[in-house]
Amino acid sequence: MEFSTLPLSLLFAAFTAAAAVIWVAGIHLSKSVDALSGRFHLGQALGGVILLAVVTNLPEIAITVSAALKGNLELAVGNILGGIALQTVVLVVLDVFGLGKKGSLTSLASSMPLILESIVLVMILSLVVIGHQLPASLSLFHISPAAYAILGVWIVSLLLVDKAGKGLPWKKQDPPETVPEKKTGSSRKKAPQKSTARIIGIFILCAFLTLAAGVVLEGSGDALAEHFNMNGLIFGATVLALATSLPEISTGMAAIRLGDYKLAMSDILGGNAFLPILFLLASAIAGKPALPEAKGADIYLTGIATVLTLIYCTGLIFRSRKQYLGMGLDSLIVLSVYLLSIAGLFFMPT
Repeated sequence: MEFSTLPLSLLFAAFTAAAAVIWVAGIHLSKSVDALSGRFHLGQALGGVILLAVVTNLPEIAITVSAALKGNLELAVGNILGGIALQTVVLVVLDVFGLGKKGSLTSLASSMPLILESIVLVMILSLVVIGHQLPASLSLFHISPAAYAILGVWIVSLLLVDKAGKGLPWKKQDPPETVPEKKTGSSRKKAPQKSTARIIGIFILCAFLTLAAGVVLEGSGDALAEHFNMNGLIFGATVLALATSLPEISTGMAAIRLGDYKLAMSDILGGNAFLPILFLLASAIAGKPALPEAKGADIYLTGIATVLTLIYCTGLIFRSRKQYLGMGLDSLIVLSVYLLSIAGLFFMPT
């Protein structure tokens, strides 16, 4: 569908309808992953990394594949890197609107697997910066060595997160607030009433709806930006990134309602670590390395995402329950840094 030819009223209607579909699908995705993680003994963190993080990034996958097929690697790279920083800010949304006065998100979700996921994400983002410096001529099957390294780090991280979730030789003393609420137990007791096949079926259906609605959301959003003459770089890092982050917001809020605070954070951290793997897919489709196509603004946002991730990693370690302006101190710092970084985009050369 060519969204640019639609009247403004239909563009708004398509954007709103797609957002609503993603929101509802995200709620059921979170419940499905919560149930499947228990059935297959994946653990909350690993379930977030493998299942929820991948499926909530289906809109980004669709955009990347579409751009690569057209040979537009700049759009593919910008879509991948531009969304990571804002998806980290989704944790601020969950902290403010999901928890109320219970405490900060990092105090409730803090665990060794999540700290490990943060470290792995920083490592992957560092490989993005390194890979960008390598010439396009340095490739294997048209793919940058850094893209292979990112895939390797991600695969190894799954094994490490699984091992960390089963216990490490560190003294563990979870604060009382990390114990799931009674309503969480009741939700888990209801899960076995559904067969595993039905849960998987719901998961697949909601994943498909998320993918389809994500494509409509991106197309209609892009057309709206063009209609209002918004700067492409600013639009991509804010409106488009927020639109494609709706699955993470929806599933995160649903996970918090279930009491799965670790799953909510793992969805974001795991999804951010998964996105750079798409460089390999984009390169294979386009027939040339994608990483060297990154622009200065893309690397700038990669650096911002690294800083935001490290702030939350610190919060996971200190586990402070104190709230400021309705959120944890780490979330307040993350929000402030992100807003300042977006202001910096206005000074980036176009």
